[in-house]
Amino acid sequence: MKGWRKAGAGALVVALLASGPASAQFYFKSKDMRGEPVTGTETGIMEALPGATPAEQRAGLIWTMRAALNVAALQCQFEPTLLTVSNYNAMLKDHGDELKGAFDTLTKYFARTAKGKPAGQKALDQFGTRTYANVTTVWAQINFCETASEIGRDAVFTPRGHFGDLAEQRMRELRNSMTPAGEQMFSRYVGHDPNRLPVPRLDAICWDKKARWQTKKCGALGWPPVGTSLAAR
Repeated sequence: MKGWRKAGAGALVVALLASGPASAQFYFKSKDMRGEPVTGTETGIMEALPGATPAEQRAGLIWTMRAALNVAALQCQFEPTLLTVSNYNAMLKDHGDELKGAFDTLTKYFARTAKGKPAGQKALDQFGTRTYANVTTVWAQINFCETASEIGRDAVFTPRGHFGDLAEQRMRELRNSMTPAGEQMFSRYVGHDPNRLPVPRLDAICWDKKARWQTKKCGALGWPPVGTSLAAR
């Protein structure tokens, strides 16, 4: 009996650990952000690279994913359990060679298409600036941070030389996370209904110097609503 209790307690601990979230969970049920694999040529996935070869497109996709995880490392520190900083740093260490290869490929692409090294460097800088701007979000920050956290974690466990494969598989998901979405399990609406909670006029003409309502100037105050006290709300 004693051994059974120990085994049962151990099983319970394992079950609790297995069922618990590995990082922050903001909703009971988050929106499913998953999407189809991409190559980088699709609209809205990354900055356009006119005339790019498949290898150059892949390099652009790799660099865009790196930029997005960099933004997440900076923007998502409000929730440390997302591990966006440590995962980003680990990703740089694990996939440094592939990232350098992508950057070198992009450098050569812009030197070729801009017809010259100085013009190519300027075009590369502009590409980098626009890329960062396009992987930054405010209204969908929670969804973005949660998704980037998962992708960053998977990047750590992606074999070296295959970060580009991860970018192709998960970039659509990352882009989907930049569209605002809230709780998916429970429907709710937060808004203002003026018929439920009328608000008195606040303009100066309706109040004297002692903050008393001026009925002669603005009519009946009508507050709080008839039959309802403030405490009841």
